[in-house]
Amino acid sequence: MNKKAIILVVDDEHGVRQSFNMVLKDEYNVLLAGTGEEAVDIFTKNTIDLVLLDILLPDIYGIDLLKKLKEIDPNAEIIMVTAVKEIQTAVEAIKLGAYEYIIKPFKVDDVLTVINRALEKRNLLREVTFLRDEVKRYHPFEKMVGKHKKLRKIFELISTISESDGAVLIQGESGTGKELVARAIHNLSQRKDQPFVVVNCAAIPSTLMESDIFGHTKGAYTGATSTTMGKLEIASKGTVFLDDIDTLNINMQAKLLRVIQEKEFERLGSTKVIKADVRFIAASNKDIKNLISQEEFRDDLFYRLNVFPIKVPSLRERKSDIPLLLSHFLEVNAKKSGKPPKKFSNNAVKALTEYDWPGNVRELQNLVERLFTITKDSVIHFKNISISNIGKRQFTESTLKEAVNIFEKEYIEETLEFTNGSRKKTAEILGIHRNTLLAKINELGLKG
Repeated sequence: MNKKAIILVVDDEHGVRQSFNMVLKDEYNVLLAGTGEEAVDIFTKNTIDLVLLDILLPDIYGIDLLKKLKEIDPNAEIIMVTAVKEIQTAVEAIKLGAYEYIIKPFKVDDVLTVINRALEKRNLLREVTFLRDEVKRYHPFEKMVGKHKKLRKIFELISTISESDGAVLIQGESGTGKELVARAIHNLSQRKDQPFVVVNCAAIPSTLMESDIFGHTKGAYTGATSTTMGKLEIASKGTVFLDDIDTLNINMQAKLLRVIQEKEFERLGSTKVIKADVRFIAASNKDIKNLISQEEFRDDLFYRLNVFPIKVPSLRERKSDIPLLLSHFLEVNAKKSGKPPKKFSNNAVKALTEYDWPGNVRELQNLVERLFTITKDSVIHFKNISISNIGKRQFTESTLKEAVNIFEKEYIEETLEFTNGSRKKTAEILGIHRNTLLAKINELGLKG
């Protein structure tokens, strides 16, 4: 259910306040103020999405109140309410940051149209601000740890292709850090100050994918109670990262291809053409050429995306980086928890370096977090690693799938034991969604 926007109506006329309340109360949460003093008090105590502000108030001039509210929240959307003779003043208010003005007596449809536009702008600003803040947490190569020649080649590729605006296709096994590569490309590009928006294609139901990417208008389909921007609009002038793009159905692939070719799209339920000024980066853990031969992926979309191909190596292809990664993630956990730093013993490092890591860096990261959390000593020894034969897996006669299942079963069992059976905490430690944990418990026959 969408949270209702909060609208503050500021007008000294009781009848006007009630008129606005009657018009808006079904779709919005409405707060009423008859004076500037009341308005400031309400504004500072609540998260207000929009203000309808009368220019003539008994205790303060509307323009002065506009300035005061903007000082409290520069991003506040304010619509001035005015009489015909005060239009010049309303225009002045717009120059000072008001979104728009409406004239009394107002038409309901006109008011709702202006409010909807203002709230769309407010929502977009919030989302973009959040995404920009998220981007600032990621610096180029900061979380890409390693010195192996295959990783150094990736660094060189990132530095080169970030200067272009062409599409990028990143391929590699799950857990190898494909999103980190995408973020590094974005953070080194001319779009670095704009949003980096992730579309997790595998996690979004196919019935909602089109709305998620393109957005929709109110009433576009059952349940569409408001106009919503899609990821393409949110990412305007920035980068869209299409993770697990191989999971898109053929129909959605065709629509995405059109956007990449034409650089434009429409929201669901609308005929208005919106320009798509974004860079596309896609990622897959599957062999897309094989999917093309099976007619599960469009070859024309593949060629559009594969302008700059990047193959991210698995962790077993760069085992010399494992000691560096172990130290890095120990340091990360120490900083995050505020606890004293820890280190692995030489035997522990040797055992972990010999292991093939089918889950790649993500698997290593999760194991380090678990060991850091449950090991009381400052040194994590080989005996603390519960899977004592972790370095000998390559010598067993199990298939890779069987070996992975054994590892996962023991790992999940011990984490559940550590959390006293808390599935929520276990999922957090493992770095997976709770639903994924429940599926693993059923699949591996665990007592969850």
